[in-house]
Amino acid sequence: MGDLIYLYGLVPTKEAQDRSLPDYKGFDGRREIYSLSIGNITAVVCKLDSTEYSEQSIEDRINNDMEWLQEKAFHHHETVLNLSKMFTIIPLKFCTLYKSEDSLEQAVLSNTAKMEQTFSLLADNEEWNVKIYCNDQLLKQQVSETNAAIEEKRAEISRLSKGKQFFEKKKLETLIEAELEEEKNRVSEKVHLHLSEIALEGNVKKTWGKDVTGRKDNMAWNGVYLVPKSKVEPFLEQIQQYEKELKETGWHFEVTGPWPAYHFSSFS
Repeated sequence: MGDLIYLYGLVPTKEAQDRSLPDYKGFDGRREIYSLSIGNITAVVCKLDSTEYSEQSIEDRINNDMEWLQEKAFHHHETVLNLSKMFTIIPLKFCTLYKSEDSLEQAVLSNTAKMEQTFSLLADNEEWNVKIYCNDQLLKQQVSETNAAIEEKRAEISRLSKGKQFFEKKKLETLIEAELEEEKNRVSEKVHLHLSEIALEGNVKKTWGKDVTGRKDNMAWNGVYLVPKSKVEPFLEQIQQYEKELKETGWHFEVTGPWPAYHFSSFS
């Protein structure tokens, strides 16, 4: 059997001709990565032994060998990240494999128009991730003291008899929790909309639980933004301003980037 082709990403051929690929080892740690020119698009790839890296063997490793998975995922991430510093790149997902150079070439040729549009979108832009965290106890205290609906409910309870107050206070606590979540969404959406105005595009991702983040505070928002390089500085300055304004009420912003534009490009 022939070698499999592991695909890291796609870059414009013009850019690939202007500068050479670095001398990186491929996925197997032995053979080098290399470029495969397919018209106006160049694939950055490496070869893998089809017996050692069969679909079944890779699936078994992913499911049963965490050390291998972490090592290979890190290799893929670092390779694509370094390539993104050199080229306009459409990054591919971990373990994107083709049976041969010919099958990869056919896939690229059938998607050429889409890929060229994506290169135009990504050129001179960077992907940045913004996670917003919230200390619920701090924010809850502020909401409890300043929210109009809560104040109205407290006033209503104060006019009731002692017996009725007991049950209504339980409803009050439920109301406070609801208003807390509403405030978290309101602030997060306001920040997201503002950052999206600075960025070329902004998308919302799934938030992570504490078991993933390892933090004591909750993740309230997870956004990813495609930012023109000329606007990265004001983008970051705006986040710093939000951090300064909202810190006392329990908000914290975590910004990372620039990353390969996984969220604003795709290749089927």
